Amino acid sequence: MSQHLKPLKSVSAAVLALILSACGSMAPDYQRPGAPVAPAFAPGSASASSPAASPDIAWGEFFVDARLKQLITLALANNRDLRIAVLNIEQARAQLDIRRADQWPSVNAGLSGSRQPTSAGGISSTYTAGVLVTAYELDLFGRVRSLGDAALAQFLATEEARKAAQISLVATVANNYLALQGDEELLRVTRETLRTREASLRLIKLRFDNGASSQIDLRQAESLLESARVALAQVTRQRALDENALVLLLGQALPTTLPAGLPISAPSTLPELAAGLPSDLLVRRPDIRQAEQLLIAANASIGAARAAFFPRITLTGSLGSVSNELSGLFKAGSGGWSFAPQLLQPVFDAGRNQGNLRVAEVSRDIATAQYERAIQSAFREVADALAGRATLGEQLHAQQALVRAEQDRYQLAELRYRNGVASYLDALDAQRSLFAAQQALVQAQAQYQQNLVTLYRVLGGGWSPQNPTN
Repeated sequence: MSQHLKPLKSVSAAVLALILSACGSMAPDYQRPGAPVAPAFAPGSASASSPAASPDIAWGEFFVDARLKQLITLALANNRDLRIAVLNIEQARAQLDIRRADQWPSVNAGLSGSRQPTSAGGISSTYTAGVLVTAYELDLFGRVRSLGDAALAQFLATEEARKAAQISLVATVANNYLALQGDEELLRVTRETLRTREASLRLIKLRFDNGASSQIDLRQAESLLESARVALAQVTRQRALDENALVLLLGQALPTTLPAGLPISAPSTLPELAAGLPSDLLVRRPDIRQAEQLLIAANASIGAARAAFFPRITLTGSLGSVSNELSGLFKAGSGGWSFAPQLLQPVFDAGRNQGNLRVAEVSRDIATAQYERAIQSAFREVADALAGRATLGEQLHAQQALVRAEQDRYQLAELRYRNGVASYLDALDAQRSLFAAQQALVQAQAQYQQNLVTLYRVLGGGWSPQNPTN
């Protein structure tokens, strides 16, 4: 048996020498493209009213509303879009395992038999059993390695896509929740306005019945009341739509045991965030890192396309037992082996390899443009959020002052009307202006807090090398 093993050892040594002499990948050296954006965000966009926190904090620390935190937890557990993103990771991991397996020979156990006629008129039988290695490619020019590198980058891209999906989900749940809280506040304001106008109508009708008011005052009071009822129906419908949107994000019905939430009119408990520099987005934002991994994968695919122009060497071999009779397998002296290397050199392929290389190069250029666009989109999103932070606070304060002024105006107009000093038209105008100002205040309160959530999302939403899990 040792005599049979000596040639096999020689072959194994030759194969090992070939493998060790294999050159690396033929892919171009990867260089991260420069960020095609300004070196800094617009000046004066940061708030100086309070010290800014780092956007690297996890969402559980950024949001303090207990009701909202529980809703986010439910969404992360049940949202179908996030579940798809997680399954995409599993699919990419399986593809990576396949590519990694290509770098190693596949060893199979086999048993075969053949019978064929001989020239003397008899039948010759051959039976073999043992282990077989079939068409194992010596990766001399890095084709298999490049395909493995591309699969690894694509797997990492799906990881980043899942992180980006989670950030988007957390922010969307928070913004929908704030919209729903705004609807609740609008319902409160509208119902309060409706009660006020019902009381006004009763007073006007009483004065009309006693000849102290005109019919036009009565009709104006009725019109004002019906407009409040229209607004109540609209807000009620909008609240139902926002709740349905939130239910879709959660992947289940709203639980009845949720803790009480903070009203939209409460002072914002979301921290101010430090925007940093545009270069920070390259490590904070998973969508940018995803685009870069796809660029790396496209770059590695060029190596595989280049390697296709060079010879491909495959090895097929077997080691086991050979006998002319089935009962003779595995007996002493029945050992045998075979070794069949094959070299294929492309000679004529009608331009197929050249076309594949061109496709790989153009795909790399497309991935580069997509990476640069991801950076530009991220820069624009942050700039927009910072612009909102710079103005929404002032708008909110001004709107609060406007509501206070309209409240005083309405009280004075109502008092003057009841004392017969002014017409009902003044009180009517004051009621309309107060209700419009109150509605605008609720919208400004929601926009202010939603802008802080958006800024948290576009700055990375807690994902960074310092906070790899969220």
